Amino acid sequence: MRLQLLTALSLAGASAFAADVSFTKDVRPILAKNCMGCHRAEKAKGKLDLTTYEAFKKGGKEGPGFVPGDKQSITLKQIRGPEAKMPEDGDALKAADVAIIEQWVLQGAKDDTPASTAPKVPPTYSIAPAVSAMAMSPDGSLLAVAGYHEVLLHKTDGSGLAGRLLGEASRIESIAFSADGKLLAIAGGSPGQFGQAQVWDVATKAQLHSFKASGDSLYGVSFSPDATSIAFGGADKSVRIISLKDGKETMKFDNHADWVFATTFTLDGKRILSGSRDKAMKLIDASTGQFIDDVNKLLDPVLCMVRDPKQDQALYGGQLGGLRIYRISDNQKRTAGNIDDNMIRQFDRLNGPVRAVCFSPDGQLVAAGGIADEIRIYAAKDGKRVATPKGFSGPIFSLAFAPDGKKLYAAGHDGLIHVYETEKGSEVTSFPSVPISPAAPKTAAN
Repeated sequence: MRLQLLTALSLAGASAFAADVSFTKDVRPILAKNCMGCHRAEKAKGKLDLTTYEAFKKGGKEGPGFVPGDKQSITLKQIRGPEAKMPEDGDALKAADVAIIEQWVLQGAKDDTPASTAPKVPPTYSIAPAVSAMAMSPDGSLLAVAGYHEVLLHKTDGSGLAGRLLGEASRIESIAFSADGKLLAIAGGSPGQFGQAQVWDVATKAQLHSFKASGDSLYGVSFSPDATSIAFGGADKSVRIISLKDGKETMKFDNHADWVFATTFTLDGKRILSGSRDKAMKLIDASTGQFIDDVNKLLDPVLCMVRDPKQDQALYGGQLGGLRIYRISDNQKRTAGNIDDNMIRQFDRLNGPVRAVCFSPDGQLVAAGGIADEIRIYAAKDGKRVATPKGFSGPIFSLAFAPDGKKLYAAGHDGLIHVYETEKGSEVTSFPSVPISPAAPKTAAN
């Protein structure tokens, strides 16, 4: 019936029908297909972002995107007729699509964007999905693991779940506990639709905050040392800091040239370090957003990064297999030769992209994992390899040490949580990242 109404609407002329036109179901899909390639947060031609209702209404350099009820709204003028100015680099919109957008504007341009698309009940799994993110609570009692639309709180001995945190983001890219373990932050989103950061109370399992930013996924969430703010990067090439007191964005940094996969605050919380696919680890003033310096020589796209728990040093893993520790400082000794002055240690190159890195809580050990089914544990002080855990199937996406550093948890493509004994690298146990539902019994109807 909906399709018939909209088809009739387009054939007869927008003003002739009172068919209810939805921004979410009818207008946004047209914009996504034809316009968002040039008009999104990270590439806003004419300063126009069409990824959300609010941004569309705000408009760009030409003024508001639309005025409810006004047939002469700027967007309508731009897309009408054989000489339509927009889309600038593609075919003109179909007459049916133009009619739908026009009718929506004439009907008052209502915003019917759902307040939340979070599922009401936990999803069921027939197989364990790839684990994109994982984090260990500071006291070692909980392991937060990414699922579909949720983070699962596992008991670290694998004996069961302590909770399931259901949220709107379909894909979870990053998880972090606050230093006291009371809060859990999540970054992710629904790719190509929205990026979202969430903050949860671990004890009550209640969502305290939800922030939407950008039209694509968010990555690399981190807490400030006092847990009053969170930072994250994104596919829009930006770094943001959000205050947990009032939910306001207190800093936005746009000097990266590619996706930002990692963030971390310095120990005093005054600066923030970001890591990007543009190869740079950028040091930023957390209060002003002022760029201080590139910490590193630009050698390898940064895929993951973590700060030493005890000092302002950062370990990063790169696309080309690079694994290095850097001093978190400006690089004043850089010369025309582009000396990598802040680099403290370089480890053996891995046999593929490094997707996960972590420090042990005492800073004495580092671990790295990547695409080549490979996990390595090193002594942070001298770079000597301590162990090479085996038995993992497929790429590794997340690693976490137990608080005493004696166990290493690994997760990734095979959907299992593998637990290794650190000193020798032997596997202690493994368990599914999600509860697996038994297959439904076959019947004659099947």
